[in-house]
Amino acid sequence: MIDVTVRDEVAVVTLQRPEKLNALTADMRRRLAAAVRAHGDGETARGIVVTGTGRAFSAGEDINEAVGQSLLEEVELFHDLTRAVLETRVPVVAAVNGLAVGGAAEWTLCFDARLGTPQTEYFLPENHIGLSISNASSLLLPRLVGGGRALRLVLDSARLSAAEARSIGLLDDIVEPDALLETAVALVHRWTVPGTATTVHLDLLRPSLEEVERAFAVETKAARHVEDAGIAQAGMARFVNRRG
Repeated sequence: MIDVTVRDEVAVVTLQRPEKLNALTADMRRRLAAAVRAHGDGETARGIVVTGTGRAFSAGEDINEAVGQSLLEEVELFHDLTRAVLETRVPVVAAVNGLAVGGAAEWTLCFDARLGTPQTEYFLPENHIGLSISNASSLLLPRLVGGGRALRLVLDSARLSAAEARSIGLLDDIVEPDALLETAVALVHRWTVPGTATTVHLDLLRPSLEEVERAFAVETKAARHVEDAGIAQAGMARFVNRRG
């Protein structure tokens, strides 16, 4: 369900579960974190591109799997995805080929660039489901779009078109679908020309791991609250039942 290939010295990590809109099981999240770490040491590849197969980048957490499971464990797996990206020594680019939902949409917030197509959508449904946000998005989303807008997006459980996402800074560029991977790989190449100080600037301009760990801590506290209050499991059960 996860494929890793090297294309022109760039590791391309592809989510391959199109029949489930590339929804992320717990095992997939572990494998994704491992793949990012394996190719992010600065020796194995010049950069990493993450994309999806089919009409979705990823539907986020596999809610069917998560019903009845510990929300805190699920949140920690998402947190480790963000941690894995920010630990890399190379640029990491999201090639958001289609719908990006929930935790998967939030994961891209820590990437160094997010490219989309006209079919790309960002959907942040957590609030209306009764879940709390994760992936350090309490830090990263306001950093990208501003605090007031971030609050409204989360409370509204917003669903944004590619153009809307581009206009507020969630997407850096929109390209045609058949040019998406080529453009992402070319961006990594442009940023990693020999002699550049890209690694230094990744350290300087990415959010620090200390900031991110503080965000993880408050998000874990929020997840514990919605779990203990029964809000999360009730919301996930409603979501699953509506889908049939």
